[in-house]
Amino acid sequence: MEKDILTTLKIIIIGEEMAEACALLLRFTDDTFDPELTIGVDFKVKTISVDGNKAKLAIWDTVAQERFRTLTPSYYRGAQGVILVYDVTRRDTFTRLDNWLNELETYCTRNDIVKMLVGNKIDKENREVDRNEGLKFATKHSMLYIEASAKTRDGVQCAFEELVEKIIQTPGLWESETNRGVRLSSEDGGGTRGLCAGYCSVQ
Repeated sequence: MEKDILTTLKIIIIGEEMAEACALLLRFTDDTFDPELTIGVDFKVKTISVDGNKAKLAIWDTVAQERFRTLTPSYYRGAQGVILVYDVTRRDTFTRLDNWLNELETYCTRNDIVKMLVGNKIDKENREVDRNEGLKFATKHSMLYIEASAKTRDGVQCAFEELVEKIIQTPGLWESETNRGVRLSSEDGGGTRGLCAGYCSVQ
């Protein structure tokens, strides 16, 4: 029920490849995968439970709006979490991550936004970006890190759960006048840790 929801969080997905971000979003929200996907998804809503706390996620696929660059500031505004996506089989999508971080810094209205780096397409054999490279980049920029595959589902759920868990652990990031008095669950963070141990998530 709506009254059981702790908070609504705005999550944005950014990255060089529209299809990569969109594939992750659709796998997470609809559990679907379309290898021929070419049209971006603008907005999806999904409610998840992390450590006993329900949160409604309003997820914006900014990559789908690349053709409307003038809208960029509004997409970033007020976001509590961001997922940066790159393709592990394409080094260029990895090397351009700095550009996306610069844009995030320019338009984001929160200094404490939680960032998650996701290396997608780990189901492919023609990898160009090593896992350790992704981990090093994430550590350098204080980001969570997970490798995933929208095709096989590996790591996708974990990416969003880890991101939400970190946001909820930062009360000032999501609290508002309407939910400031809500008590967090007393459960520890062990719930998602077991699920995600194999995907190299870091803080």
